[in-house]
Amino acid sequence: MKLTVKTIILNTFFSLIFLFNTSVIEDQNQFKNNNIQDVIIVYGSDTCHYCLDTKTFLNKNNIKYTYYDIDENEKALNEMLNKLREKKISVSDLKIPVIDKNGNIFTNNIKFEDFLNKIKE
Repeated sequence: MKLTVKTIILNTFFSLIFLFNTSVIEDQNQFKNNNIQDVIIVYGSDTCHYCLDTKTFLNKNNIKYTYYDIDENEKALNEMLNKLREKKISVSDLKIPVIDKNGNIFTNNIKFEDFLNKIKE
């Protein structure tokens, strides 16, 4: 059987497509099988005892989070304020910390123990 250059190129092309598609499917399956944890962002201040207590609570319960000190990080402060406005949460009587849990934004405007339990839900 005589192989032409065109046949070799086509075979190579289709083999590469097959390998690429197989690789993509494997990557997607690995993504589905990973235990993806909730993403929690805490906006607070190191001068706020509720914020410090929240960090202690999260650490004690082995809950991963990202903490932004809004007194030190103006970009984080603006990000927090924008998220609150988008969710139509008043910033006129804001109580920190502010939590962003997978896009669910809530503030420390309830009994503190209830606030902490809401983070764990």
